Amino acid sequence: MNPSHTTTHDIIIIGAGSVGLPAAFYASKAGYHVLVIDQEASVGQQSNKKAIGGIRATHSDPAKIRLCQRSLEIFSTWQSVYGDSIEWAQGGYCFVAYRSEEENTLKQLLEKQKQYQLNIDWLPARELLEVVPDLNPAGLHGGTYSPKDGSASPLKMAAAFYDHSARQGVQFRFSERVLEITQVSGRVTGVRTDKGNYAAPIVINAAGAQARQIAALVGEDLPIFPDSHEAAVTEPVAPFLKPMIVDIRPMPGSSNFYFYQHVTGQLLFCLTPSPQIWGTDSRETSSFLPQVASRMIQVMPRLKHIRVRRTWRGLYPMTPDGFPIVGWSRNTEGFLHLAGMCGQGFMLGPALGELTTRILTQQLSPDDQETLSYMEPIRAFTSQEVLQ
Repeated sequence: MNPSHTTTHDIIIIGAGSVGLPAAFYASKAGYHVLVIDQEASVGQQSNKKAIGGIRATHSDPAKIRLCQRSLEIFSTWQSVYGDSIEWAQGGYCFVAYRSEEENTLKQLLEKQKQYQLNIDWLPARELLEVVPDLNPAGLHGGTYSPKDGSASPLKMAAAFYDHSARQGVQFRFSERVLEITQVSGRVTGVRTDKGNYAAPIVINAAGAQARQIAALVGEDLPIFPDSHEAAVTEPVAPFLKPMIVDIRPMPGSSNFYFYQHVTGQLLFCLTPSPQIWGTDSRETSSFLPQVASRMIQVMPRLKHIRVRRTWRGLYPMTPDGFPIVGWSRNTEGFLHLAGMCGQGFMLGPALGELTTRILTQQLSPDDQETLSYMEPIRAFTSQEVLQ
């Protein structure tokens, strides 16, 4: 495209990932002419590509609970509504407790989770072993189990959002780097990239780990800091495990880890490093696999014979309190933040896409208003999401 030529749109979305794609899909369904710009060569090539696919509504705050309840509805019905296989599986989530500290934390969270009609219960060790027989029974106190949670393929979901968005008229510009958010008198007028100029009265920042740099183009300093996490996948084996297993015990070098068996038979697993590894380094390390393997085998001894096929490393765009940043800029009219997903963009994305359209059309419900109050860009960032 000739850089001097300008195309005009209703909305420009920066980022074609787990959040930007649903936002484009639902905005176009509502009748908006949408352009999506991404610096990568195709959709979902940053955090979306590195996600392992877990989806749960069992959070500790009303905002994420509501959003993920809706996302679960979208994921679970996507194939019947739109016809795409996204490898959806309703295996549930299981947070295990091998110490009194984790038992108390999980039981305290249950009270709030039950207020939002979440299907989750505390199961003592004997009952939990009936659900997950391969858990190590030694020292097991029990755990919470939420059978309606599940998993899906981030790449297939991204492809589905892309295909349907394109059919609805959404335009995509790949391999383009945003250089400027153009403005007139504090009002967004569009975007300039290294390949072209695009006009729109609304620009949405859904740039994932690069969201802070995009916000800086309008003079805002979003507290979003990339944090490196590693994950891995094993060889496929016969089905034996349904729920995602999560162990939130802090241990030297890690604060928690989680794993599940994919519908293809492979096990996918990830570990949260402690202290956090800030920065954008996405090279795999030699320390991850021995560290996470030790924890996994301790919780489920039968895993010691499964061979690992591949490891990788991705970025979690973290905020100080663990909540996303969603809302209009206070400085630049027409600039909407949709960023800081803290590694949960895949599960939050579909519901956030719908919510974004309600923001644009000014059709927010009282529940929407409460949800957005947890995520507003200007806040103290002092509270903490317990199950990050």
